[in-house]
Amino acid sequence: MTTSAPSPNPILELLDAFRRSKVMFAAEALGIFERLAHQSATAETLVAEMQLHPGALTRLLDTLVAMNLLDPADGAYTNASATNEYLVRSSPRSMNGYVRYSNDILFRLWANLEDAVREGTHRWPQTFNLEGPIFSSFFKTDEAMRTFLGGMHGFGMMSSPRVVEAFDLSHHETLCDLGGATGHLVAAACDRYPKLQGILFELPRVISFAMEYPHPRVKLHAGDFFTDPLPPADLYSLGRILHDWTEEKIYFLLMKIYAALPAGGALLIAEKLLHDDKQGPLPANLQSVNMLLCTEGQERSLPEYRKILLTAGFSSVEGRRTGSPVDAILAVK
Repeated sequence: MTTSAPSPNPILELLDAFRRSKVMFAAEALGIFERLAHQSATAETLVAEMQLHPGALTRLLDTLVAMNLLDPADGAYTNASATNEYLVRSSPRSMNGYVRYSNDILFRLWANLEDAVREGTHRWPQTFNLEGPIFSSFFKTDEAMRTFLGGMHGFGMMSSPRVVEAFDLSHHETLCDLGGATGHLVAAACDRYPKLQGILFELPRVISFAMEYPHPRVKLHAGDFFTDPLPPADLYSLGRILHDWTEEKIYFLLMKIYAALPAGGALLIAEKLLHDDKQGPLPANLQSVNMLLCTEGQERSLPEYRKILLTAGFSSVEGRRTGSPVDAILAVK
């Protein structure tokens, strides 16, 4: 008796996955989405304007239509609505910067995943001949910094409103967002809680970019949360910070935050949460592998965060799934 073979579709989909990503990356790098954000165009027009190969460009454009990133428009092409919303630089929800970062940096780092698994370390020296993880190596130019922060802002516009509504924060007076990039999380909190005052605490160089995203109730404070005193607050937040670092550095930072908090103060954390058995959800597992390639850190489950936070002195720790790119954890002193 013969048994039927399982479907090969999951394998076939995975073989295509990197191709789909690279098609989007290439279209962004070539400026196609930016051009079509203003006016539809034929392939011939784009060939003339961008000095591209006619046959090759048509293949790319038709593939983008099949991927629902472009729409056909009477023999021409135009951006799909999601493309205009998330892939065009001028959109407030744009993830364009992270797409560029993924193409220029992550795509190349991931090519060395096998060696990362063999050695258990990030791939910056192997891939780019740079020492140290992402923060000490990559952001040597303003353009690299702007690209990364712009991408993080796009993600933050999707996730931060969901994070700040996961718990009732209305009784807090001042939220200080540590390492908050453009300030999207503290701004979302101030928008939700009218009496809340906000502080964005970031490196001096990042503050200069954060000035481009002002909020009337968010003050900017330059400093390094590892070495400088923290501004007074009864609520601190860490968004996509803890997954970057070793446990030793995490404990140091958490105990510093705990010491700065008044009784009843709290720490809000935004990170992807793994299931308790750490076998899912898939985006959290993939991000944990990404952390292996890029940083010193990893993603964790709620029990793992709870253990770390209780050891640092906090008295209660709750976690909530948000349905957004990151989940929420609240630890109370």
